[in-house]
Amino acid sequence: MKCVRVTGHGGRERLEIEEREKPEPGQGELRIEVRAAGINFADIMQRRGDYHGGPTPPYTPGMEVAGVVDAVGEGVGREPGEEVVAMVDGGGYAEYALADATGVFDVPEGFSFEEAAGFPVQFLTAHNCLHGWGRLEEAEAVLIHAAAGGVGTAAVQLAREAGAEIFGTASTAEKLSKAESLGCDHPINYVEEDFVEVVDRETDHGVDLVLDSVGGETTSRSLEALRHFGRMVVFGAASGEPGRLRTDNVLFANQEILGYHLGHALRLQPMRVMEAVPDLVQHLETGTLEVQLDRTFTLDAVRDAHAYIENRESMGKVVLRPTDAHL
Repeated sequence: MKCVRVTGHGGRERLEIEEREKPEPGQGELRIEVRAAGINFADIMQRRGDYHGGPTPPYTPGMEVAGVVDAVGEGVGREPGEEVVAMVDGGGYAEYALADATGVFDVPEGFSFEEAAGFPVQFLTAHNCLHGWGRLEEAEAVLIHAAAGGVGTAAVQLAREAGAEIFGTASTAEKLSKAESLGCDHPINYVEEDFVEVVDRETDHGVDLVLDSVGGETTSRSLEALRHFGRMVVFGAASGEPGRLRTDNVLFANQEILGYHLGHALRLQPMRVMEAVPDLVQHLETGTLEVQLDRTFTLDAVRDAHAYIENRESMGKVVLRPTDAHL
């Protein structure tokens, strides 16, 4: 099979196409013929060597795939030929990938493989951060950073469905328009405006919940936008820096800071993570939630796909289609 290999930490030139043997499923695993694989910013950070606890090269990246069951190991209640979506512990940028059966579910009705591959990481992260960890309630105010990105577009839609007042940050008018079209009440261009000042102007107490995927100074500034007894869920560091915090602010404002990491949560408490799937699938199948597909690249264009995301051109989900792979 053809697959992408990260041959060492560094730039996009470290992404290479190799020919390898198909992986064999073990106990509780199944092998999927991959028709589409989602790309996440975490893949890029891992490639750069900036991801805490990330894999050591050489390795095949990829956290989510959609495709057809090709082979099953013992104890797996699925059959070859079934169309599935899966969270995978690496290996998704390939023609075949292994998945633990606990992280596999059916392709939502009416979905293409590209749409299905664009669903797991973004929507599970958004749902868990808003509800499972963030405990969002109706009529609360939420601040969503990177509101036009993959997780951001999912979070805006889910917060809209929950009846929240939504503040969202992005860097361009086009991205802000995208967030607003999905239900963002207060789109904020963080290049031109101070999001704390906007929150202060539009509320009398600050927001109840912040979703922070950026880190760096954005984390500390977000605490200034957070009300007393508010919650902030930290789930990324897209800026390349961990979030900077002053605990005296947290102490006197009685605020909560919660960490969320999908991969570790899925390994340690898979049922807690996956319990959101039935509700999400129902909303996706009825159209009240939509996967915001941006672009699809073939496997051979993986370097271009990473460049597209790194250059902040993407809005929504970027997907790989593993066909005709060569560099």
